[in-house]
Amino acid sequence: MARLLRDAADGRFPDADGSWVRVPPWRAGVEAVVAFTGFAVLAVDGPVPGAAAGSGIDGSGIDGFGGAHDPRLIAALAGPDGWIDSLDALLVARGTGGPPVLRARPDLAGHPRVAFARAVRDDVRVLGRASGDEVAVLARGIAGLTELSMEVPPAARGGTGRALVRDALASVPAGEVVVAACAPGNAASLRTLLAAGFVPVGSSQLFRRGSPVR
Repeated sequence: MARLLRDAADGRFPDADGSWVRVPPWRAGVEAVVAFTGFAVLAVDGPVPGAAAGSGIDGSGIDGFGGAHDPRLIAALAGPDGWIDSLDALLVARGTGGPPVLRARPDLAGHPRVAFARAVRDDVRVLGRASGDEVAVLARGIAGLTELSMEVPPAARGGTGRALVRDALASVPAGEVVVAACAPGNAASLRTLLAAGFVPVGSSQLFRRGSPVR
């Protein structure tokens, strides 16, 4: 999965032939469906309802043309007591390195954005400016790659988020691939990520089998 995303960041995508593959999850207890144009990846640990072994289009309805994101499939994978995250646009950028602009903000550790990151990612870092409530979270997330999430209070919006994202990328070594997942309906965050240099490469949806995480 990490290789596919690094290749996508370089403009190299899987063949858009409608096929899908299965790979191991990158974090215990968190599974996912990730899709590119005409190709899907199921990062799953348990059984896939109705799926034949291996890859390709089969009678289960799973395919790389949208079938892998069928809500009925995700619901079946997660089970009746599972947790299903939103279907997100998946974007990539690269770290810019250099002197860090943001600083550690342990006082923001209780922020909902941080709490969610801790539930599905590892090695969470909470960053922000010397003052203010803007929060940027860097962690080991999708495919084990560095993942960025952020939030800016409504009163501070109007370019602040774009600067926050760019400054967060300065906290990542130059050239390192950074991913971000954003619900398409969150137009403000999506516009911010695009303006800060992120580019869309696919879609992702996380889920857990069993008890919900929120």
